[in-house]
Amino acid sequence: QVQLVESGGGLVQAGGSLRLSCAASGRTGTIYTWGWFRQAPAKEREFVAATRWNGDGTYYADSVKDRFIISRDNAKNLVYLQMNSLKPEDTAIYYCAADPGLASEVAVVLGSEYDYWGQGTQVTVSS
Repeated sequence: QVQLVESGGGLVQAGGSLRLSCAASGRTGTIYTWGWFRQAPAKEREFVAATRWNGDGTYYADSVKDRFIISRDNAKNLVYLQMNSLKPEDTAIYYCAADPGLASEVAVVLGSEYDYWGQGTQVTVSS
């Protein structure tokens, strides 16, 4: 099993930045794909970003591309989501996810494919 805990959420003004962190514990050596998803009120969960354990392959939703950066520190079992130029539309609960597989770029954008999830952290962007 892998346990994931997100942190770093909060309230930020539009145009500002936040960095979310996801700490993994348990069988962290099995993680192949890291992902970030978000869910806004009254909306479906949506893909935000994903990366591989070795950094070979990064994927972003069009809505966050060029503003958000996903990265990871394998030695510390951490994955990050640096969020810049935040917009009110980015307001959501952000979830970290991980999986031992998901080599396909089709699979990495589907939340239903991930085995492990964190509890979520709230990000609120004021206008």
